[in-house]
Amino acid sequence: MYPRKTNLARQRTRLPDRDSALCLTPGGEGSWLSVTAPLGKPDQKGFAGRRLVVTGGAGFIGSHLAHRLAALGAHVAVIDDLSSGSRENLPADLAGFFKADIRDRPTLGRVFSEFRPEIVFHQAAQISVSVSVREPAHDASINIMGLLNILEECIVHGVSRFVFASSGGTLYGEVSDRPARERDPLIPKSPYGIAKQASEGYLDFFSREHGLESVSLRYANVYGPRQDPQGEAGVVAIFSNLLLSGQAPTIFGDGSQVRDYIHVADVVEANIAAALAAEVSAAYNIGTGVGTDVNTLYAKVTKALGAKVTPIYGPARPGDLQRSILDATKAAAELGWTPSIALDEGIKDAVDWFSQRP
Repeated sequence: MYPRKTNLARQRTRLPDRDSALCLTPGGEGSWLSVTAPLGKPDQKGFAGRRLVVTGGAGFIGSHLAHRLAALGAHVAVIDDLSSGSRENLPADLAGFFKADIRDRPTLGRVFSEFRPEIVFHQAAQISVSVSVREPAHDASINIMGLLNILEECIVHGVSRFVFASSGGTLYGEVSDRPARERDPLIPKSPYGIAKQASEGYLDFFSREHGLESVSLRYANVYGPRQDPQGEAGVVAIFSNLLLSGQAPTIFGDGSQVRDYIHVADVVEANIAAALAAEVSAAYNIGTGVGTDVNTLYAKVTKALGAKVTPIYGPARPGDLQRSILDATKAAAELGWTPSIALDEGIKDAVDWFSQRP
């Protein structure tokens, strides 16, 4: 189906000798619209003129990434089935959009064949831990089989680098004495976490077997504008949405659970650093290294909103970790990336966005 043992980083597929290529744009469902984007040589110092794909690019993290890449002068195509993302999140200067499920290999083949990306940022996923517990086969169909579809298209079409959204919060389990490091044992408990671990294994295989440069970014607890307040994750979004509607949020357990909260803009910069680095290792933690318990987080959100609402305390949720903090010194040393947005500043940014929603 595709060549074996090809070092794609050194033998990138040559683009046709023409001035433009067919791209995908927001428009009809499942249809191709002819719009041109220059195929000029990529700027080796950045993204200007380079052709990039963001899967899940209409969602929370993916849309922020698509906006940033487009602002840097890249030609960005988004693949998203809009099951949780929104067209409203897409940048106006997007080079292409296609409404597609990553489980649909033939459609992915058309996207890659026409757009010919150099770098793929894979953000698309089934993100609910509880859904993965109830429906592990469904979770695997998206988070493993969908990933494999994307990876195989990368090999066929000469993609040079693959940046993967992994999960530091679900891979390490309980690390109580210090922030988790990349070399710590991976002991995921949920099918969601198991799929992330398996995905990293597949990336290693595709790197060894086909020369596809790949890197996994193990995110801490990401928060910020555009996060879905209806999901089970994203406690800043959940708290903000409920408080703005005059409802008291529920804190599960006693609120002493500690998490590492990182703003979505810092996560975007980590993706950029991983894509542009001359060399990359297999995986990097993307977090702040600072833990904040849920009670403190709630106090910060209420202060930012000027709200005085006492939360409801409910039973602890089975399987919830007591402490999850990531050590990101490897990313600082090898990628030159460090988080720049303090928690108070980031919470204000998030609650301001939620406050302005209709």
